Amino acid sequence: MIILRDIVKTFGAVRALDGLDLEVRDGQIHGFIGPNGAGKTTAIRIMLGLIKANSGQASIFGQDAFKEAVRIHRRIAYVPGEVSLWPNLTGGEVIDLMLSLNGVKQDDLKDELIEVFDFDPGKKCRTYSKGNRQKVALIAAFASDPELYILDEPTSGLDPLMVAAFQDRVLQEKAAGKTVLLSSHILSEVEQLCDYISIIRQGKIIDAGTLAELRHLTYTDITVETKEPLGASLEQYPQILNFESDGNNVHFSVPGDILGDVIAIISKKGIIKLESMPPTLEKLFIGHYGKDSADGHGS
Repeated sequence: MIILRDIVKTFGAVRALDGLDLEVRDGQIHGFIGPNGAGKTTAIRIMLGLIKANSGQASIFGQDAFKEAVRIHRRIAYVPGEVSLWPNLTGGEVIDLMLSLNGVKQDDLKDELIEVFDFDPGKKCRTYSKGNRQKVALIAAFASDPELYILDEPTSGLDPLMVAAFQDRVLQEKAAGKTVLLSSHILSEVEQLCDYISIIRQGKIIDAGTLAELRHLTYTDITVETKEPLGASLEQYPQILNFESDGNNVHFSVPGDILGDVIAIISKKGIIKLESMPPTLEKLFIGHYGKDSADGHGS
């Protein structure tokens, strides 16, 4: 569905993409992840034909992504992480305009999506919050019923209920045989949805596979307060990252395969308070791939 081969893109002295290889197969939800500034958005702009690579090949549906951009765009839907709208149009008018540009008229589906995303289409776009601007783009994308979705940080600004609604919709589209490229720096979002994951760092794919094949990335952030200090209790686990201690309060990141053992050790110290959550990729990359992974040149 999407093939990028040895893509190089520079902006002056900055090498945003450095021999990027990416392949998205038909019917997959493909996660395209990495820290901010890794080159995700630059790669997507090349896929969309908005900018041209310095070298390499980019194709969608077997067609050149730059030369055949107009033809390709009739079969795809794109949602950016920062949506700009016409301030004097209503949200409903913008959605209708976007659909009409592709010759699409699916009022029933549009109305269903407006209800799913709890969206008021009658207000002027200048009054919308970031989350509501994002909803306009998502509703227009899903209502256009394309073959391929290219989603670049699509849940930016959405509250948790709307994120869940988005995830449900993406899974419905997959069940209908659609293909999705999901760019995100939030690992938990990718874990919920993706069949296959490509990880970009400093303009290159550094790791790729199913989530099971990339289990070394599934870390959990733990913040715990104990009655007794942990001291050196966890030193036997070199896999633990980002360890910070302040008396009886400790914070660290732990991989899933030793999480049970670590919790058992902590419980012996008397747990007063414990919080856990998946870390952002930005933080995980600093710990797992080294500090320089967060300093990549990107879009």
